[in-house]
Amino acid sequence: MTNKILTVVVPSYNSQDYLHRCIDSLLACKDDSLEILIVNDGSRDRTDAIADAYMRNNPGIVRAIHQENKGHGGAVNRGISHAKGKFLKVVDSDDWVDLPSLQSILDKLKELDDQGKTLDLLISNFVYEKEGARFKKTVRYKSVFPEGKIFGWHESRSFRKGQYMLMHSMIYRTGLLRECGLKLPEHTFYVDNLFAFVPLNHVRSLYYIDVNFYRYYIGRADQSVNESVMISRIDQQLKVNQMMLDHMLTSTVFNHKLKKYMRHYLEIIMTVSSILLIRSRQKEHLVQKTDLWHSVKYRDRGLYMSLRFGILGLITHLPGKIGRKISIGIYKLTQLVVGFN
Repeated sequence: MTNKILTVVVPSYNSQDYLHRCIDSLLACKDDSLEILIVNDGSRDRTDAIADAYMRNNPGIVRAIHQENKGHGGAVNRGISHAKGKFLKVVDSDDWVDLPSLQSILDKLKELDDQGKTLDLLISNFVYEKEGARFKKTVRYKSVFPEGKIFGWHESRSFRKGQYMLMHSMIYRTGLLRECGLKLPEHTFYVDNLFAFVPLNHVRSLYYIDVNFYRYYIGRADQSVNESVMISRIDQQLKVNQMMLDHMLTSTVFNHKLKKYMRHYLEIIMTVSSILLIRSRQKEHLVQKTDLWHSVKYRDRGLYMSLRFGILGLITHLPGKIGRKISIGIYKLTQLVVGFN
């Protein structure tokens, strides 16, 4: 038997400059029901030594796992397979968490577990900690989920445009991730979208706690979510987009509100892929954009109509050079309003 209620998996690649802030924010709660797995993904800096030092100094709390480089997905997979906690959270090594929020979440998970309640997914808020920004955008879900109780998808309300659950806002039951066979692709960026999407059809019971838990650090020039970096890796964005689409088309979704949400999430990812393809200003990428949408059209006409003729689909299909400039302008405005990269 294990007394661990929550395992936090920290995928770490060349993270020597950020790992201390991340791990220290987790250790600050001094709660032995927490397990921290630092997965050193073939780093070439001092990440391995830092991870080992944390394990030596915090026995029973921190474990360091070393593997050859497999990318973010491979590190998360390893964490899921080694986790001892009943619930699992992924915290990227350059991000951190809020201490009072962490303690509130641990207390709630232990309370529900002591009561014998079955919980598949806990949702909390996250904050965009954007480099150089004075205004910190917080993503909340009070308008979507009830508070103070376990609920099902039928009790959820509609998400706003641009609002969706990211990996940063989600804590899954560890057994659910194993039962659904989640296996993220290795050596692939942007797999956090798969983590936040693929297991949903196995989630029956949810709990929302209105705390600003996760601090999502963005704005570095070398980050994978930097727009120029995303354009240079557009093949991987499209790979993840296609995997989400494949999952949507091959899964039987048991609840109509969940199905509506999954379509909403897919709409956002299709929009991001389309805008990045437009912004690259390469003719072959415009062809890829057409192919992406055709891959929906010829497999599920209903899904295609829903995505293509929703407001986001219309924005990404404005005709001609002027239309594409308008699409990019609307996207840039959204960046300013929402605060993402």
